[in-house]
Amino acid sequence: MTRVHLDHNATTPMRPEVRAHLLHVLDTLGGNPSSVHRAGRAARAILDEARARAAAALRVHEDEIVFTSGGTESVNLALLGAARARREHGAMITNAAEHSAVLGAADEIAARGWTVTRVGVDRACRVDPDEIAGLVAAGGVDLVSVMTANNEVGTLQPIAAIGAGLARRGRERPLFHTDAAQALGRVQLDLAAWHVDLASFSVHKVGGPLGVGILTKRKGVALRGPLFGGGQEGGVRPGTENVPAISAAALALEAAVREQAAFAVTSRALSLQLWSEVQQSLDDVELLGPPIDSDERLPNTLNLSFGGVDGRMLVARLDLEGLEASAGSACASGSLEPSHVLLAMGLAPERARSGLRLSLGRATTPQDVHMAVDILRRSVSALR
Repeated sequence: MTRVHLDHNATTPMRPEVRAHLLHVLDTLGGNPSSVHRAGRAARAILDEARARAAAALRVHEDEIVFTSGGTESVNLALLGAARARREHGAMITNAAEHSAVLGAADEIAARGWTVTRVGVDRACRVDPDEIAGLVAAGGVDLVSVMTANNEVGTLQPIAAIGAGLARRGRERPLFHTDAAQALGRVQLDLAAWHVDLASFSVHKVGGPLGVGILTKRKGVALRGPLFGGGQEGGVRPGTENVPAISAAALALEAAVREQAAFAVTSRALSLQLWSEVQQSLDDVELLGPPIDSDERLPNTLNLSFGGVDGRMLVARLDLEGLEASAGSACASGSLEPSHVLLAMGLAPERARSGLRLSLGRATTPQDVHMAVDILRRSVSALR
């Protein structure tokens, strides 16, 4: 059976050149990058090169790159680390449609005595930057976390406007964190222009190996990480670095940033085709989030709500038919609860359970889209 993978927001296949590089480093590397002998120095050189390449791709300084085990750890290190370093009792702003890594970290921060405010989102899953600016202007806010792109519906948040509003506070402004895992390689990033202090990334979303994340930490930002050990990664993330995987991840990151503009054009065209064919083939279907041709949407992501169909049952049936998709975030795919993102957008629980995320990748073809719609038509019809 020919299978169609439209779950690239969960993970993407490793790039062939990245896999080859990973195997090469695994075969030739023999030292710990913290060791001072020849093998250790060789490992350190590979790690330093990967850090330089990652920094250049993200347009930050090498000292602002922290390697982690993935996007979730990058988020937790940023938020919990900032809270631990800032002061005992502070205040944080985030929003109700964030990834569970942010919301879980926010809950832990609240348990430590901080005040956490979750602002709402509109029907398109957008936060209001003026609402955040108003809360900050009222005083006492230490940390703001808003994702660059929503992982379930693809909404691009007004990060530039939020950052500009925070920057107007001068030295008294709160730290600004963004979870940019889904935006990497899909939209152009400009962390400096957005006044972002901390940004979290997951490299397997762009063809890198699983188990490597990146946290960018602006110079001067203090973090107290939850781990104790050696002084690796600037002292905020101790533990021996996975040098082969990090080196391969830097290669994937470079390629994703280099190909971003072309990928955006191609994937947006395919998304338009996908939505057009779905509309022609099925009734009672709603596209969630911004309009399909909006600049406020990731070019590769659609979330469709099919009336009368449970999203988890649909995902299972699609898998049997050869289409790989998801009912929301891969991290919460086993949950029996409706998507917290769709609920935050104002959908009724029953409708929120019907959401289906389709996310395209660099290898997706027009034929893949046509096959996916044919499988969708058969599967949705069978479940209604």
